[in-house]
Amino acid sequence: MEQALQDLWYGFTVAFQGHNLMWSFFGVLVGNLIGVLPGLGALSAISILLPLTYTMHPVPAILMLAGIFYGSQYGGAIGAILLNLPSHPPHAVTCLDGYPMTKKGKGGTALGITMICSFFAASVGILVMIFASPLLTAVAFKFGPTELFSIMLLGLIAGSTMSRGSPLKGVAMTLFGLLCGVVGTDVNTGAFRFAFGIAELSDGLEMVAVAMGLFGIADFLLNVNRMKVISSNAKMRIRDMRPSKAELKEAFWPMVRGTAVGTLFGAMPGTGPTITTFIAYAVEQKVSKHPERFGTGEIAGVAAPEASAHSKTQVDFIPTMSLGIPGDAVMALLLGALLIQGIQPGPQLITEHPDIFWGLVASFWIGNVILMILNVPLIGVWVKMLQVPYKYLFPSAMFFIAVGVFTTQNSLFHIWEVLAFGIIGAVLMVLDFSVAPIMLGFVLGPMMEENFRRALLLSRGDMMTFVERPISAVFVGISALLLLAVTWAAWHKTRLKRIAAQVASQTEDMSAA
Repeated sequence: MEQALQDLWYGFTVAFQGHNLMWSFFGVLVGNLIGVLPGLGALSAISILLPLTYTMHPVPAILMLAGIFYGSQYGGAIGAILLNLPSHPPHAVTCLDGYPMTKKGKGGTALGITMICSFFAASVGILVMIFASPLLTAVAFKFGPTELFSIMLLGLIAGSTMSRGSPLKGVAMTLFGLLCGVVGTDVNTGAFRFAFGIAELSDGLEMVAVAMGLFGIADFLLNVNRMKVISSNAKMRIRDMRPSKAELKEAFWPMVRGTAVGTLFGAMPGTGPTITTFIAYAVEQKVSKHPERFGTGEIAGVAAPEASAHSKTQVDFIPTMSLGIPGDAVMALLLGALLIQGIQPGPQLITEHPDIFWGLVASFWIGNVILMILNVPLIGVWVKMLQVPYKYLFPSAMFFIAVGVFTTQNSLFHIWEVLAFGIIGAVLMVLDFSVAPIMLGFVLGPMMEENFRRALLLSRGDMMTFVERPISAVFVGISALLLLAVTWAAWHKTRLKRIAAQVASQTEDMSAA
């Protein structure tokens, strides 16, 4: 306990350094702005600003990217509550009761509740991160290449099978990401792999180009014909955002339960914030004495999902920083940012780079305070920003993406990479494939291959090493169980559809007779 407090104090000394504080503020501000704008999200913002981190010190670079991440989480709630516009999937649940509150004239109250819940949930998530991460560090030296491969395998399977849509499609996209990750020169043999003789691919695909293409260009290509300007007559005053004591009392337990749900799912790789918010909302409906009121402007319907989203946002950093396993595509980008800086995320990160880890933890609290200070006077500005015509937003974003990719290595080839992956991403989205697993596979693939080959070298090619070592055997077993569960669920769903079709056919025959 005492050591954790000392480490946290050290983190605050790092986070309060002038340049670190400036970049943290910049990240929160940009993230908040991006979160408010429909169609843009943390993925787009981080991928666009990722080249900026190339010339930065690792600490301010990570603080800025993390600020964009949790800043966009709160920004997305503003459009959902005021305009019934879920800018990002996790806030679709917030629309159900947030927008009805706005129509009742309580939009300011909903935003105030969201602000309080976000700060409370983020604080709980930070405390969990402080006390859980050192426990992971204590067992860090028990993780060799065998264990690291097994836990990365679990992360990939969880991320692919729990993604939006069909689990089979998720697995296919993960495999595609793994394939993209092995393009380039083999580190061990020096051989070209999947480069098709193109010299520019000798160093592999550029991560920034892949991220910008899949999450930036693809989204713009799908929405390029959208010319409708969002209009809103919503007006906010500061005093409108102050909930009454009765409203705070009504929001308290939903906030606590939502925080618990987000914290529980935060450390599980592959469970995105969208799943978490839906579960938190469902829990509130189950425990409520008046479930029929949900969807008509219930405070619990706003407090629980928003609290779960923000607590999960913080706890997501535990597997990413402590184990090197990203829970979703945003975490994969942050993991990539660390790798760009030459820092290997994993169990030893806390001891080898305490300034990054504890500075990041402290910056969460500072950033969430900045969020509260920013959003009170800027609510009116965010409402106006929601009315930006897409015809101006699209070309400006495309320009910054092109500049950002070019500056990574001053290569026009990377711009063509962005275009290629943008077209691929748009086609996959039209076909209802989730592109997030591609990023998980792309980032984790090379590290998985490296640990797999290292484990086989140490065991002299014995594949049994992955089940003979206890920790590795547990993760391999969980991976197998997860695959079996997904397979059974898919078979059961197909069986139910077949039975339903047979019943419908028999009913038609009887009615015809």
